[in-house]
Amino acid sequence: MDYFTICGIAVGLSMDAFAVSITSGFVTKNLKVRQAFRMAIFFGSFQAIMPIIGWMSGLFIRNLIASYDHWIAFALLSFIGLKMIYESLNPEKDEHKACPMEFQRLIILSIATSIDALAVGFSLSFLNLQIIIPAIIIGIITFSISFLGVFLGKQFGHIFENRLEQIGGLILIGIGIKILFEHLK
Repeated sequence: MDYFTICGIAVGLSMDAFAVSITSGFVTKNLKVRQAFRMAIFFGSFQAIMPIIGWMSGLFIRNLIASYDHWIAFALLSFIGLKMIYESLNPEKDEHKACPMEFQRLIILSIATSIDALAVGFSLSFLNLQIIIPAIIIGIITFSISFLGVFLGKQFGHIFENRLEQIGGLILIGIGIKILFEHLK
């Protein structure tokens, strides 16, 4: 898998974390750089670890489904993308009411925004791809985008939030289609 595709996956996966970062920046009073850094560390770390966990899980069943693994990768990426688009069109009203910078809240938000990365790691194992470089890239891009998102949220609030999740969903669907066509050639 080329670096452009890996970066596309990373950007697509980071859109949930970006949207949460924007919202968190918007609702956090007296925002400090260390708070943005802390949120970015949590999101980036979880986004890097979850694909590794998914990849390791996929190794156990990869040989059983080798003849149609590209279809599973396509289905998972498309499902994740469609789910992101659906959730962006139907946001929960009470989400993000608690202080997003508290440790327990950061853990919950980090897990919630990185479940998609777990499924992507699972998909990459089916494609017999290595995971370390993609996981590092996913973590770095998510860290950077989340850090920036907190400050954008402080400045611009909820202007972008739902649109970014829609774009991320479309990116993941597009990558799923690309993977499918590469294996059907």
